[in-house]
Amino acid sequence: MQASISTTPDRTALSRTVMWALLGLVLLADALDMIDATVTTIAAPSIAGEIGGGPGLIKWLGAAYALAMGVLLVVGGRLGDRYGQRRLFLIGMTGFTVASAICGLAPAPAVLIIARVLQGAFGALLIPQGMAVIARHFTPEMRRTAFTLFGPLLGIATIAGPVLAGFVIEADVAGLSWRPIFLVNLLLGTAGIALAARLLPRSQGDRSVTVDGTGAGLLAVAVLGTMFGLIEGSESDWSLPAVLSLAAGVLFLLLFARRQRTAAAPLIKPSLFRNRGFVSGLTVGLMFFAVTNGLAFVISLFIQQALGASPGSAAVGMLPLTLGIIAGAGAGMGLAARMGRSLILAGMLVTLAGGGWLLALVMTSGTSVTLLALAPASVLAGIGMGACFGTLFDITIGDVDPTEAGSASGTLTAVQQLATALGSATVTTVYLHGGAPDRAMTLAVITVMVVTALCLPLLRLLPKTAPAPNSAG
Repeated sequence: MQASISTTPDRTALSRTVMWALLGLVLLADALDMIDATVTTIAAPSIAGEIGGGPGLIKWLGAAYALAMGVLLVVGGRLGDRYGQRRLFLIGMTGFTVASAICGLAPAPAVLIIARVLQGAFGALLIPQGMAVIARHFTPEMRRTAFTLFGPLLGIATIAGPVLAGFVIEADVAGLSWRPIFLVNLLLGTAGIALAARLLPRSQGDRSVTVDGTGAGLLAVAVLGTMFGLIEGSESDWSLPAVLSLAAGVLFLLLFARRQRTAAAPLIKPSLFRNRGFVSGLTVGLMFFAVTNGLAFVISLFIQQALGASPGSAAVGMLPLTLGIIAGAGAGMGLAARMGRSLILAGMLVTLAGGGWLLALVMTSGTSVTLLALAPASVLAGIGMGACFGTLFDITIGDVDPTEAGSASGTLTAVQQLATALGSATVTTVYLHGGAPDRAMTLAVITVMVVTALCLPLLRLLPKTAPAPNSAG
């Protein structure tokens, strides 16, 4: 999918102070996205307990957001190129803020799911614009500083989502239970809108940029049909509507692939799929990101539903996994250039070791296992996951032609979002239909380990190293 980042000569001279302020604004927008992508990991049982919806709501809370974000992310980038990043940033931030208010005030499950879709959709308009502004208006030195800060700060934001949710629910602010986890975005979003209106450079955009709405629509129907079929099929013992939905998903995926070969400005360049390394990395990324995101969700459910932990205790229980992810990602940044694709292999093997440790604990101790006993295994799994998260897609584009790098990066980013949606839905489905909590957790962890193991043979097809850094910055 075509990336929106451009380094064309449409530059505006900005002072260093303004560039730092803009960087803060972009980081705020990305932090809002990361927090809201993960905030329901711990909050889901409390939300379902208050407004109903049962297992279906639990599975769709995260999937709805990631689905809309993944499908529309690159379309948002193209719209920014066409109509100007400032305009799309303001629309995205405003819509995201309003959708967050609807989430926080939602009286019923259907309203909340629709609001989560709107959050993801407006987030897809918002997020690509910040990266494009940095690429277009920052000096090479400030661009390097910006991209260096993104990893660790967004890692902190990823932790902040579940932890914030757990402690806010525990505090029961004004008797509102889980609702403040969304309502806080009113404050942050309003501040973001005010800063964006004051700071973002004005741009008329390039009206010659085209957006393949037909392709985006076909992809949206394909993914939605597949997701709905998987979730409803598990709920209804694979009833006719679920099977038809899956069939429609496959049909529209084939139509989308055909569209990409014939469209004048395809979302995905067909030539990318003749690159064996790229296809392998895309496949591995979809599988690995899906199951590891699903693992984080089911660990949270197991801690709350099986071990009886409060949301606040669950937040503490999730810290070992998320801290492990940050440690692994940090180590990966230093080792990636030296180890190349071998780092991904090492990361997946460490993930399997952590998953095996979790599996052994659940199988031997069942629901009597303690959070303290789970912590070392969670840290180990997180280290392996983090080592892959920061490296896999960099390696995947290692032998992509420079003229296709933007399309490749955009495709991989969208796939990561779609994998989050698929993983939170499918792995959670395995858990919620696994019977007794210890058996359910066992089946979910085995699923994660099997899919991770299936990734290993594909790693040798990846490029050996990431592309060399652009000396131009």
